[in-house]
Amino acid sequence: MATATEKLSALQPAVAGLKEISENEKSGFINLVSRYLSGEAQHVEWSKIQTPTDEVVVPYDTLAPTPEDASEVKNLLDKLVVLKLNGGLGTTMGCTGPKSVIEVRDGLTFLDLIVIQIENLNSKYGSNVPLVLMNSFNTHEDTQKIIEKYQNSKIEIHTFNQSQYPRLVAEDFLPLPSKGRTDKDGWYPPGHGDVFPALYNSGKLDALLSQGKEYLFVANSDNLGAIVDLQILHHLIQNKNEYCMEVTPKTLADVKGGTLISYEGRVQLLEIAQVPDEHVSEFKSIEKFKIFNTNNLWVNLNAAKRLVEADALKMEIIPNPKEVDGIKVLQLETAAGAAIRFFDKAIGINVPRSRFLPVKATSDLLLVQSDLYTLENGFVIRNKARTNPENPSIELGPEFKKVSNFMGRFKSIPSIVELDSLKVAGDVWFGAGVVLKGKVSIVAKPDVKLEIPDSAVIADKEINGPEDL
Repeated sequence: MATATEKLSALQPAVAGLKEISENEKSGFINLVSRYLSGEAQHVEWSKIQTPTDEVVVPYDTLAPTPEDASEVKNLLDKLVVLKLNGGLGTTMGCTGPKSVIEVRDGLTFLDLIVIQIENLNSKYGSNVPLVLMNSFNTHEDTQKIIEKYQNSKIEIHTFNQSQYPRLVAEDFLPLPSKGRTDKDGWYPPGHGDVFPALYNSGKLDALLSQGKEYLFVANSDNLGAIVDLQILHHLIQNKNEYCMEVTPKTLADVKGGTLISYEGRVQLLEIAQVPDEHVSEFKSIEKFKIFNTNNLWVNLNAAKRLVEADALKMEIIPNPKEVDGIKVLQLETAAGAAIRFFDKAIGINVPRSRFLPVKATSDLLLVQSDLYTLENGFVIRNKARTNPENPSIELGPEFKKVSNFMGRFKSIPSIVELDSLKVAGDVWFGAGVVLKGKVSIVAKPDVKLEIPDSAVIADKEINGPEDL
């Protein structure tokens, strides 16, 4: 078995010979691999973990109100850049191209809604908040074509690509592309922790600083709750915080999400992968670790520049094993949230759940397309008629996994304002104007086509065939 030094010695010339990527990408990749091979400690000492105080994780309702003077708000907004992570494909939902172009509601895509929101802010306050999209090599070309439709919008849109790194063959630790796999399968984008060096290397970070921009609001493009929040921006500027992570109270659905801890005098993200096996159940406990990371992040641009130039952002490495045509490969990734411990005056803000509304599957799409939400000026607003603060749990079978199949099986999205939970599986088709209440399970028997009639009201019921309707 080759030693770490031998692996690195063989890897360096192989990476140097890759013509498809830049020198910055080559050195960034070698740096990541050498850190991984050196076996930097990933685990934390459990006894040193402390629950953060309200100074470290600030309750949202203690933030000062937004200034009422419109010119003051304009001054705040003119310091802001919105960056959306746009590297993901819609493949898990059966779509080709970037995930951000999936239609969410009323014929509008994630990207349409983001543009409308920022346009409305710029129009209302006369500000110039630009939108920056971090693409990956998977989404770059499609995104460039898609954003042409916004060229007459009241918004500047910039794009840059995150790094392109070669997948490592697990057997000999050499890059897959150097073995002839130079198509897309030979490469990977190294996680959103790459946002800081990639923004810097693209020249965009310096360009934004030269325009007087100070803060970057980073969020996933599929989180419909991640809208610009003036109170948070105001707080960070007033208190000169270099980094802020939005966290929100955990529910049972979020037990695997990373949480913020105080550790050796710094605020730090604790991910489940770093937790010793004997403490995993404790980590998942809602009583002990009450909050989780929404991946809505606010970052001071000058601080990001300082840390990238000092090569100080050494986030925990996430090894991600994959298989390409039967060849076992390894991807080394990092997460942007893990950067929190390198910034000065870093804080968390415990925000309302409404700021975390991700669409990861068609079950989430059902929620946001239903009467549980309305659309106003690009914002997805929750229906006040729902008294339960939590959303219903929705489980859809494989027949609904692809967006096209999901859309085809509903004549219209059912009313779910009074729904607690829904399970649907099998060959089920919904008519128009269906109302679902309480706990509903609709599981068609094998080889049975189950059609829910128009205007049916189903409350606290289990349905397996037409006879149960």
